[in-house]
Formats: sequence, structure tokens, C-alpha cells
Amino acid sequence: MPAQKPVIHLVGSIPLDNTEKVFLKVSKVLGDNLCRLPDGETGKRLGWIKFLQDYLNNQHPDMETDIETPLLQWRQWDGVLLREVPMAKFKDGVDPKAVTFNTGYADDGIASFATFDRLQSEGTIPKNIKFQICLPTPLAPGYNFVSPRAQDDFIPAYTDHIISEVAKIAVALPNDRISIQWDVCQEVLMWENYYDYERPNYKEEIFEVLGKIGNGVPEPIELGYHLCYGSPRDEHLVQPKDTSNMVDMARGIVLNVERTIQFIHLPVPKERDDNAYFEPLKELKLREGTDLYLGLVHYGDEVGDRCRLSKAQEYVHVDGIGSECGWGRGDPGRVPSLLNSHSKLIEHF
Repeated sequence: MPAQKPVIHLVGSIPLDNTEKVFLKVSKVLGDNLCRLPDGETGKRLGWIKFLQDYLNNQHPDMETDIETPLLQWRQWDGVLLREVPMAKFKDGVDPKAVTFNTGYADDGIASFATFDRLQSEGTIPKNIKFQICLPTPLAPGYNFVSPRAQDDFIPAYTDHIISEVAKIAVALPNDRISIQWDVCQEVLMWENYYDYERPNYKEEIFEVLGKIGNGVPEPIELGYHLCYGSPRDEHLVQPKDTSNMVDMARGIVLNVERTIQFIHLPVPKERDDNAYFEPLKELKLREGTDLYLGLVHYGDEVGDRCRLSKAQEYVHVDGIGSECGWGRGDPGRVPSLLNSHSKLIEHF
């Protein structure tokens, strides 16, 4: 159900030692202001999908680096080269339709829920909070780690895999106590012409895939989408002109997902508290039952947090707040301050 009071929404990764420490720390500070609680994506997932780069290029038995494709230039918004990414392809003679994947997303979610369940039964985690499982979409590794000439074969195969991971979760865990969040980053970057290769008909492909994986989440599991511009250096990879592209993407998601979407999360850059950025949100049409969360909390900027929230509320109803992205690649020393900033901002609704 949609939130009846403003809520704090955590996108996913939190740079603490393990899942239990994430649950304990976050519950202590934010408590009843949460509707959902992620496991912090500790371990190999702390770098989000970076572990899949090595998996697809070096570990998967049916894939290898496409040496004929140039390395993908992974640049910050100001042009600074962050890293060069090798692109994978299927090995010669492999039938992509027969390829399977072992990413571990379902196993990680199931294991983390056991810790969540124990702490919730002990009263450490409030009883009304659901466990949030954050999953990268198939287009995340598809656009970022797979050679353009192999993407047509990879994307449907990997889409089937990630939907099967959701199915495993749905069988193993109580559906009314969990939430699935799809992390939509590479799609946003593709929309913003970030990549140095062309992907014909990418808009149709994005909506088809985001709709398929959304419909692949069985009710009563909650469903949400986090739109993201990336944050390898705690900044966007692309600085958006305004929210218009995200409004377009949210509209397409809503049109292609047949089931209820409980929430959509949109990021807000630190520098943007201006009318121009938020004005397109007037055209955002979400279904009844879908909450809008804005990622406008930034480290060490509580005055700015309030300004961004106030300006956003001039254009759209805001159901909850969070940060732009996960914190996994940031300084663990920032976590207490970030949690406190969320707690303080929620008091200004």
C-alpha cells in the first residue's frame, strides 16, 4: 500500500561490514520512518554490478572478452576517465538460448532475509517494515559489459535468468514481507546518449524489458523502480538538464507494467533546487497506489536538502525522501551523518 506518512527510502548499498550491521545501524536511527529495509548489498554487490564485469569476461564458461570491440570509456560528467571496460561476447559455437547464468542474486536475498527475519522477530527491526531486495535490470550488464554485437542475444537470455531469480525468491520467502526494487541506471544513461556506441530502438527495448521484469514480480511482493544516473564518485555520470527524461521513462514504465507499482524513486543533483529542474514533474502521472520518492538528501548539506524538498513540493506530491543512489562506493564514515540527515529532513514535510 502507498505510504500514509512521508517515508525514508534507502536505495540499496551501505558500506558496512555485513548485513546484520546494516540492519542494526539503520533500524536504530531511522526505525519507524522506513517502509522497507535493504541489506546494504554488502560483499561482492557493494560495487553494484562491477563483479559481473569479471564474471562475464573471465569466469562464465560460455563467454569471453570481445577483443574486436574497443574498451568502453567510462567517464565522469566532466569528461574525466574513470576506467575502461572490456566488453564480453559469447564464445564461438555457443547457442545463446542455451546459456545459463549464476549471479547469486536470489541466494543473497534469501540469506539476508534470514537475518532480517531474526532481527525483526526479536523486535530490533520494527514489525511493519518489509525486506527490500535491490536487483539490477538485465540492461545494466547488457549495455555496460556486453559487446554491442552480442547484446541482441545476451539481453533476452539474461532477462530470463533474472526473472528466474525473482521466482526463486518468491518461492523461498513470504511474499507479503518483501519488496523488489529494480535499479534502472544504464537505461537512464542510454536515454541521455552517454554510451559511445549506438543501440537502435533503445527506447522500445528499455520499456519492453522494464515491463517484462516488473510483471515478473508476483503480487503481493511489492514492486519499485529506482532511476539512477550512477555515482562512481558520489556524483552523477551525466548532469541532467531537468527531470523531463525521467518523467518520460516513468511514464513508459507505468504503461508497460500491468501490476501495481508501489514506488518510483528519482534522483536530484545537489546543485539543483531551481524551478527548471523540477517543472517537468508537473507532467508525472503515476497510478493510484504508487508513491514518488525523491533522492535529494546529500552528505553534509542539510540546508540544501530542505531547499530541494521545498522546491520539489511546488511541482509534485512527494511521498518520501532518500539519497540519489546507494552509498556503497563512498566513505563508510559518512554513513552516520547520512542517516541523521534523512531523519532530520523527514521532519520538514
